Amino acid sequence: MALVLAFGVVLLVSVSLSGVAARTVLSTALMFLLAGALIGQGGFGLVDIPSDGPFVTGLADLALFTVLFVDGQRAGLPALRDGWRLSGRALGLAMPLTMVGIALPAHYLAGLDWSTAFLIGAILSPTDPVFASAIVGREDVPLRLRRLLNVESGLNDGLALPFVLIFIATATNSETHLGEVALELVAGLALGIVIPALIVLAWRWRILTAEPRLQALGPLATAVILYAACHLTHANPYLAAFAAGSMIATLDRVSAERFEHFGDLLSETTKFAALLVFGALITPERISDLTFGDWAVAVIAILLVRPAAMLLSLLRTTLPARERSVAAWFGPKGFASVVYGLLAVQAGIPSGDHVFDLVAVTIALSIVLHSSTDVPVAKALRVEPPDNLPCGCQAAC
Repeated sequence: MALVLAFGVVLLVSVSLSGVAARTVLSTALMFLLAGALIGQGGFGLVDIPSDGPFVTGLADLALFTVLFVDGQRAGLPALRDGWRLSGRALGLAMPLTMVGIALPAHYLAGLDWSTAFLIGAILSPTDPVFASAIVGREDVPLRLRRLLNVESGLNDGLALPFVLIFIATATNSETHLGEVALELVAGLALGIVIPALIVLAWRWRILTAEPRLQALGPLATAVILYAACHLTHANPYLAAFAAGSMIATLDRVSAERFEHFGDLLSETTKFAALLVFGALITPERISDLTFGDWAVAVIAILLVRPAAMLLSLLRTTLPARERSVAAWFGPKGFASVVYGLLAVQAGIPSGDHVFDLVAVTIALSIVLHSSTDVPVAKALRVEPPDNLPCGCQAAC
């Protein structure tokens, strides 16, 4: 109950300060991360959550699935087709370069063997622009930039998983079943296309007409069915989530629009809950065990590797230089990296705790930097905050 109480209090505070956060560098994501650190064993010790427990893994998995499903509905097939050249470069070139670029300092600076170093690279290669919502979530930001970041983050989570599993198997000297990994990816993509397509086609029958006030629950029910189906069949849930959201946006725009506001709130809620728990896992003891080389890996991954890989992949494109710079900077590490880091711990690899600590501090640093710079960067793009935000007092308005 202490965790539930803390979540309610921090949620209330973050909602009350959301108007200020939208105008300044104040970040609601950072507030939940810090609150988690305060209530965890590194703070007041109100909760004790083991990092390898099923609760943490399940919550991070559910949060990532929800975020990807909601993000997918902002990227229907026409949008994917129109922006595929830029997104394809980000996925096909920037992502592998990021993986290798992180593995090198992880080996030479953090002292990890090559298998574990490439595992770190695979875990930290996905991006999560949910922590840069002022860029991705605003309609007055250039559409091509929003599509690039949204599609990249939606697809690279699932695409990174095979590499994570391969390097985990290599680090534990286990046999790698590439066929099974490929089957999970294909199955996830197939379920993400077929299940929502069948449901949307069924909705076209006259007898299956949803009441307008309940129409937003249709995509939610689809997501619940898909989530269960993926876990029952061991299909990749992350590719499935993004594909399903995209299919609903393509085949039934009305349902997607009805779900949009509710979906955003649902995504925010699961994201904040996962951040609170994740913050509770970061203790001074874990941080103090990190060496200078470990911190250097985290800094290099965020400030050097991602920007360089993205800028290189976007060379000779029609994207303006300013938007290229924004795309290069906003490569935050998020829920996919949390989930994959927990997979490494639970797999029992020799350096499992070291891997999780390194991943955790990189994600925390990424949240601090990216979620507190989205508003200034939005202003640099000449994106002004909306005029109807609450301002705290009537006189000031």
